[in-house]
Amino acid sequence: MPQALLSDVRHLIGLASLGAALAAGPVTALERLEFTVAQDDKELTETLRNASILVTSELENQTDPQDLFAAAQADYAQLLGTLYSAGHYSATIRILLDGREAANIAALDAPRQINVIEIVIDPGPSFRFSHAKIAPLTAGTELPPEFATGKIASSVTIHETTKAGVDGWRALGHAKADVAAQNITVDHKSAELSARINLAPGPKLRFGPLVVKGQKKMRIERIRAIAGLPTGETFDPKELELAANRLRRTGVFESVTLKEADGITPPNFLPITATIVEEKKRRYSLGSEISSLDGIDMTGYWMHRNLLDDAERLKVYGEMTNIGAQSSGIDYKLGVTLDRPATFTPDTTLGIISEVGLINDSDYTENFATAGLTATQIFSPKLTAHTSLTFKYSNGRDGVSDFQFRNLSIPVGVKWDRRDDQVSATKGYYINLEVKPFLSFDNTDSGVRLTWDARNYKGFESNNFVLAGRIQGGAIYGSRLLATPRDELFYSGGGGTVRGQPYQSLGINLLEIFDRPSRIGGTFFIGSQVEARVRITEKMGVVGFFDYGQIAINSFFNNFGKSHSGAGLGLRYDTGIGPIRLDVAKPIGDNKDKNVQIYVGLRQAF
Repeated sequence: MPQALLSDVRHLIGLASLGAALAAGPVTALERLEFTVAQDDKELTETLRNASILVTSELENQTDPQDLFAAAQADYAQLLGTLYSAGHYSATIRILLDGREAANIAALDAPRQINVIEIVIDPGPSFRFSHAKIAPLTAGTELPPEFATGKIASSVTIHETTKAGVDGWRALGHAKADVAAQNITVDHKSAELSARINLAPGPKLRFGPLVVKGQKKMRIERIRAIAGLPTGETFDPKELELAANRLRRTGVFESVTLKEADGITPPNFLPITATIVEEKKRRYSLGSEISSLDGIDMTGYWMHRNLLDDAERLKVYGEMTNIGAQSSGIDYKLGVTLDRPATFTPDTTLGIISEVGLINDSDYTENFATAGLTATQIFSPKLTAHTSLTFKYSNGRDGVSDFQFRNLSIPVGVKWDRRDDQVSATKGYYINLEVKPFLSFDNTDSGVRLTWDARNYKGFESNNFVLAGRIQGGAIYGSRLLATPRDELFYSGGGGTVRGQPYQSLGINLLEIFDRPSRIGGTFFIGSQVEARVRITEKMGVVGFFDYGQIAINSFFNNFGKSHSGAGLGLRYDTGIGPIRLDVAKPIGDNKDKNVQIYVGLRQAF
């Protein structure tokens, strides 16, 4: 096409577009949205406003007439469903777009401009159950207490009741339990609803074979071993969920879906299909933190998620910390771990670990090397145990003399987590205990090291106010102070123990004990933290806290023990994945260091 002709065509297209825009008329922004509920029920009004698609569109500043028209037509069903959930079955809903009922506007006659939207709702009376029957039920099935004659006949209650009845049968192996008949009758004159639900339990079934789809590198036999689905045993939905979680926690799969077959394999087997998508095999991470007191920390790792196509996870990691710290030198660490899930049992993970590094603390300097075998047993999503067999060699120097340690340890720990949220708990508790016997060689001592961490949470006023408490501690028995590996001793101070006090600022002053100019960690430690957390907006919260810590030798409370404390205020901002934490704290008591300490992190302090 000649260049001149091409230019003319473009010019004509531009004029045509301009003409179409002028013919359509100007598009103006929505002037106002009126939302009216006939009954003076503030809670119901707020529930309806929160459910309305149009109200949400206004809050998001959507002004396009086509989008508002589509939202208006969808809002009828949305609002009606909300009213049914509240027990209102004779409501009237009007949605007017510049005075025209949205439901009566044809799609091809959609308005090109909307200035005023009016939503007028008359909920009508609250309906109550005249009959509330569901059968047959298994022994022990707990129905919602709202499903009873005389109670508000919410559609949510009917749904939850039906689900509870079906789930009761499924828990006993009747995987195909369903609703056989449902007779719901509404009497508008008396404002009553009759609900009669008949269930069909179906046959009692057993788990059939696990069919795997989507795998590429993983062997099917290993996938079945990791899932641990009890083929041949009575169907249990909890076992189905547990099998899916076992596959997910390996980290090998991007997604995992377990689905029951539609049909039954004679005589009474229910096949299960696992559809998986594998993750990329390799992953790496780099990170850094900076502190005015502790300097710069740099960390990183490289990980292979499926080393031998059996879900083995190889991880190589390194750390360089306290770069430019005011009170210590640079620490180094390089380590390798290899973990294998579903070894011996589907819930047992075995691994090996090896580390080398340098600790350049203000109280001592130590080179170390560690090698060991590890094992983790998951008893339930809330209860986990771990153990290991570890050999460690270290040598270094403190303010007293050179030291060298060689010891073999067998730590055994258990973690019980009953919090409602691991990131920002409002109720429940958390307990972490470990017993670590260690056998030393050469002229050093053997003994046992105990540690514990217990936390409790209590929420008030719809969890807008939460009290959180923590007690932690440790003790070493059977080993003298100077004959104990230095990194096994206890210190206090810093964000994990006592905020407001410098990191590891409290230890044992050997000048007062052995007349030697040095400081060292203690063999006994006890600490507590108390927080009052108050939510002031949907996203923002404030925290007041008090922390206490004590370090001693020989026993928890004696003349050689010392304690310190700190208190302060904090801000929390909820990001959706956890609160951003900013704490400002000062020492309390006779501590000469009265400087303010600032702590920033993700998640609550504990």
